[in-house]
Order: sequence, then structure tokens, then C-alpha cells
Amino acid sequence: MSGGKIKHGPFWTVFFTIVSLAWVFPIVLVVINSFKQKAYISRDAFSIPTGKAFVGLENYERGIERTNLIESFGWTVVITVGAVLLILVCTSMCAWWIVRVNNRAAKLLYTLFLLNMIIPFQMIMFPLSKIADMMGLNTPWGMWVLYLGFGAGLSVFMFTGVIKGIPAEIEEAAMIDGASVPRTFFTIVLPMMKPSVVSVAILQTMWIWNDFLLPYLTLDLRKYKTMSIAIQYLKGGYGSVDMGAMMGCLVLAIIPIVVFYLFCQKHIIAGVTAGAVKG
Repeated sequence: MSGGKIKHGPFWTVFFTIVSLAWVFPIVLVVINSFKQKAYISRDAFSIPTGKAFVGLENYERGIERTNLIESFGWTVVITVGAVLLILVCTSMCAWWIVRVNNRAAKLLYTLFLLNMIIPFQMIMFPLSKIADMMGLNTPWGMWVLYLGFGAGLSVFMFTGVIKGIPAEIEEAAMIDGASVPRTFFTIVLPMMKPSVVSVAILQTMWIWNDFLLPYLTLDLRKYKTMSIAIQYLKGGYGSVDMGAMMGCLVLAIIPIVVFYLFCQKHIIAGVTAGAVKG
């Protein structure tokens, strides 16, 4: 370490390059096979599509038609955007209250949020499915509430660390000037939390967009399907799968979240480390 910078040797550069390629390779393989005929996907999955193997956009067209992917894309966007916005607003306000009040009730609530990250989903998925049906939460907007419950733990944990680093004197000065509590939070505190807000938004969006199990267990599948559920319906009887159409649909499902991540990824490290040095 020299001049405040950490020097990385060539070994680590090569090592992390190989690891990165290992992570990217499955995605590249899906893209390549999305342009092949079904028979060639099974016969030689690693070859470049040329000649008779190349079918252009035929797999994409067939996949969209068979799964009604455009409608599923719309429901996925509704669920993801609504749930992420609800998580950001509710958990940021809750974290602010926990840090500024800092009494026994606040500490107990914070502990419960931490426990929320420990309990595995498999322990509660069947009671949750039953309760969701009973309370009418088996709709895209009902999913917002369910995702709020599961996403609150990590979000509150990250936000509390950031808020501890914001001087309370700034908020007190705003209130002395006549700002109400909601105005103080939304005009003073929330803008100062921007890096962590963007980080939480990215993490929650990636999770909710790609989630299969929770929507599959709770949504009314006769009316609503997310993209991950719709793609699953490409499986036919006796284990038959239209691999070409499935590869095409997978690429279409991956593109939006990859673009979103590439656009926002620079904020992740800043948001995660924003409250790292505060106790």
C-alpha cells in the first residue's frame, strides 16, 4: 500500500478475470443458443449458430407468442416498481425513526428487522401462501406488501448505518426554521441518503425481478404471471421443453435488469460503505 492506494499484483488480476469470465459464460451461452434450432441446442450447446443451426429471431417470436411474454413483462414491471418504491419509502423512514428515537422499543424493532434476514423463506412459504389468499394479497399490488415484509430487514440495516453518519444538528436546524417532520425527512435527510437509496433500489430490483418462488406461491396464476413464471410454462408434457423458445425468453428477461444494473452499479459500493464506519 503506497500513497493511500492498494497495489494488486498480476496474480489477482488474472484470478479475478477468470472468475468474471466464469460468471459471464452462462449468460453468453444462453444468448448463443437463443439463435439456434432446438435440435442443435441439445446436440452441440457450445457451438456458434451457423448454417442450418441459425434461425434468427424465430425462437424469440415463438417464445413471446407461446408465453404471452409482453403481458407478463408488464405485470413484472408493476410488481417490481411498486414493491421497490414501497420498500424504499417505508424502510428509510423506519430507519430514521430507529436511529433518532433510540429507545428500547426502537432497539427491539431493529433487532426484529435483523432476525428478518435470518429466517429462511422455506420455513414460512406455505402459511404465507394461505394468508395471502385469505387477505386478498394474491394480486400484483398485494405482492408489494409481501415484498415489503421480506425486503425490510436488509434495507433497514443499510439505512440505519447511513443515518447514524448524518449529524442530527442539521435536522434540528431545519425544524427550528419551521420545517415539519415529514418535510425535514424528505427534503433534508433523504437527499443525503441518495447513495444508499440507489444501492438498496438496485439490490431489491434485482431480487424481485428475478424472483420465481414467491409469485408462484401467492399470485393468482389464472390472471397474473411474471416473466419467470411465464417462461416456466414452456415446459410441455413428459418433460419436453422448447429449449429454443426458452433461451429466447430468458434473454428478453435478462436484458432489462442487466441494463438497469449497468446504469446504476457505480452507486452500489458508495451506498454499501456509506455507514460502514459508524457504530
